[in-house]
Amino acid sequence: MSQDTINNNASFIWSIAELLRGDFKQSEYGKIVLPFTILRRLDCLLENTKQTVLDEVANLPDEMDEQMRMAILSGIADAGGQIYNTSRFAFSTLRQQDAGQLRSNLVDYLTGFSPNVRDIFIEKFKFTEILKDLDEKGSLWMVFDRFCQLPIHPDEVSNLEMGYLFEELIRRFSEISNETAGEHFTPREVVHLLVDLLLANDDEALSGKGIIRRVYDPACGTGGMLSVAEEAMKEFNPALNVDLFGQELNGESFAICKSDMMVKGHDASRIAYGNTLTQDAHKGETFHYMLSNPPYGVDWKKYAAPIKEEAADLGYDGRFGAGLPRISDGQLLFVQHMIEKMRDDEKGSRVGIVMNGSPLFTGGAGSGESEIRRWMLEKDLVEAIIALPTDIFYNTGIQTYIWILSNRKPEERRGKVQLIDASGERFWQSMRKSLGSKRRAIGDAARAEIVQIYGEFLNGDAGYGDVSKTFDTTDFGYREIRVERPLRLRFELTQEKLQLISEHRRFAELREAGPMLLDGMKRALAGHVWMDRAEFLPVLNKALRPFGKNISAPLKKGIIDILGDTHEDAEICVDKNGDPEPDTKLRDHELVPLLEDWQAYFAREVEPFVPDAWVDTSHRDASDGEVGRVGYEINFNRYFYQYVPPRPLVEIDAELKTLEAEIAGLLKEVVA
Repeated sequence: MSQDTINNNASFIWSIAELLRGDFKQSEYGKIVLPFTILRRLDCLLENTKQTVLDEVANLPDEMDEQMRMAILSGIADAGGQIYNTSRFAFSTLRQQDAGQLRSNLVDYLTGFSPNVRDIFIEKFKFTEILKDLDEKGSLWMVFDRFCQLPIHPDEVSNLEMGYLFEELIRRFSEISNETAGEHFTPREVVHLLVDLLLANDDEALSGKGIIRRVYDPACGTGGMLSVAEEAMKEFNPALNVDLFGQELNGESFAICKSDMMVKGHDASRIAYGNTLTQDAHKGETFHYMLSNPPYGVDWKKYAAPIKEEAADLGYDGRFGAGLPRISDGQLLFVQHMIEKMRDDEKGSRVGIVMNGSPLFTGGAGSGESEIRRWMLEKDLVEAIIALPTDIFYNTGIQTYIWILSNRKPEERRGKVQLIDASGERFWQSMRKSLGSKRRAIGDAARAEIVQIYGEFLNGDAGYGDVSKTFDTTDFGYREIRVERPLRLRFELTQEKLQLISEHRRFAELREAGPMLLDGMKRALAGHVWMDRAEFLPVLNKALRPFGKNISAPLKKGIIDILGDTHEDAEICVDKNGDPEPDTKLRDHELVPLLEDWQAYFAREVEPFVPDAWVDTSHRDASDGEVGRVGYEINFNRYFYQYVPPRPLVEIDAELKTLEAEIAGLLKEVVA
C-alpha cells in the first residue's frame, strides 16, 4: 500500500466528515469519524468468519464462562486478537435493512461484540449517544452508507498499513481541534525526535532474531508514541518482537489507542484505562524503553491522598520515595513512576519524556522538586536534556524539553549530563499556516542534527559548543546556607505608636486600666530615644510595673515590637547567652556550589561586604546532616546565555531623529 493510497483513503474518510458540517462543530468530527473507521475495520476483519462464528454461538451453552466463550469465539473469528461479534448483522446486511431501523440495528451490532470491544464503543466512545445524535440530525444513514464503501479489508490493507492510515486520521482531526490537540496529540516531529534519541546508539540491543523489547507509555493518549517507537524499531530490525504497553485516563483517547492496537494485531489488553499515578495497571512490570508526554502544569490535588499515602508508607520501596512535587504540577510524579519500572538487569532501560521547564528548576533546596532532581542526578540516571523550540505544540507556545534517562549509561557518559540547546533558529522552520499555537516545526535535517549531537556526544571540541555542553552531575548541585545579620533596634514613643498599642488585639483586656497605661508610658518614655535595647527594657519594665499581671506576655511583646524600629546605628541585640540575635528581615540565603567549602565561600563572597554577618549552623541538610541544605537545579539560560551588547547611542539617536522626521512629515500631510 503506497503513501498515495493511504492519503486517498484518509481523504475519502475526510470527505465523510464534511457531511457533518453545519450539524456538528469541527472539533466534534473526530469523535464521530474515528469510531466509525474502527468499526468498519473490525467489520472487515470479521467478515470471512462471520457465519462460522454464528453457527458456533448456536451450539454454545448459555451458562458458559465468559473467558472460555471469548477464547472459543475469538479463535474462530481469527481477527488477530480477542475479537468476535455474535450479532446477526454486519455492515453488508445493515445496509440492506430499513434505513429507519439503522440506529437500533447498529446498537444490536455493537452489543454483539466481545466485551473488550463493546466497552470501547459503548463506555469510552459513548457511541450509542453519537448514533442517537446523528439519527436525530438526519445524518446517520449518509455517514454509514459512505463508510460501507471504505475499502479497508485486510486483503487490501494490512494491519501495519491500517495503522498508518489511522494515525493520519488522528493527526488531521487533532490539528482542527485546537482546544484539545495538545492534550491528545503530540506533534509527530517531536515524537520522531524523541524516539530517535531513545534508540540512538542502541543497535546492539535491537539486533538479533527472536528478540523481545517491551515499550511503555504511562500517559499514552491515542498511542502515537508507542506506534512510532514500534515503527522505528521494526524498521531497524524487522525480526524484532515489540510488545506495547500503556495506560490512559481520558476515555476517548484510551478508546482510540486500544482500537489502534486491535486493528494492528497487538494485544490490546496491555493498554489499560485509568489514572496511572493512583491505579498502576502495570504494577510490578518493567520495560526496556519508556516514553511519554505527560500533562503540563496539571494539579494532582483531587487524587493526592493515595499518592501521599504510598509515599509515606512505602518510601523508596514504592514509586514516590524521592519526594512529592508541589500540588499544582505532577510531571515529576510520572518521572518517578517510569524510573520505578526500569529493568535492573544488564539490559537496563532507557526513558524519554517531554516536559515543560518546571521540572528543571522549580523548588528550592529541600523542596520536593529539588529532592527528586537530587535523587535522579545522584543515582546518575539523567543522560541528556534537550531544549526544544517554542511554538511547536498545538495549544501552548511554551518551551519544552526532552529528558533522556538511563540506568545503563555507556562509560563515557557516567557521572555526566549533556545539555543540548535546540531552541535556536537553526533547529526550526516557520510553518506556512499556524495550527493553533503551533507556528514552528522541526524539520528532518534539524532532527537528524540533534540526534547526531546527542548520539555522538558532540560538544565544543566538535564545534558545537554553542548548543551542546557537558557537565558533571554535581555541577547542578548547591548547598544553601542561611546568612544572618544582627538585630539592631532603636526605641522611641510617638503618638502614632501609642495609637498602634491601643489597637493591639490584647489591649482591650486592660479595660479601664488601658488609658492609665498609655498615660504612664507617655510620662516615662516620651521625648527620649534609646539606641540600645538593653538600656531601654529596664525603663519600659518600670513603666509597666504598676499594672502587674494585667499586662500579658503577648501584649508586652507587642508593645516592644511597636516601639522598636531597626536602625543600622543601633547597638546589637543579644539573647540571654550574650549571642547576637538575628534580624529575620535581613536574613539571606547563599547558594554555594556543591563541591566548594561553604566556609571558604562565605569568607570570600559575604564577609568582606557585611562583616557582621554569620552563618546559621543549625540550618542543616536532612540527608547528610551538614550545614546548609542541598539543592539541585538545571538552568539552561545560565549555561547557554549569550551576551548581546546594546546598540551604540549614536545609532539609536540617529534612528530616533529619522522617526521624528517621518512623524513630522505625516503630521504636515494631515494638517494640509
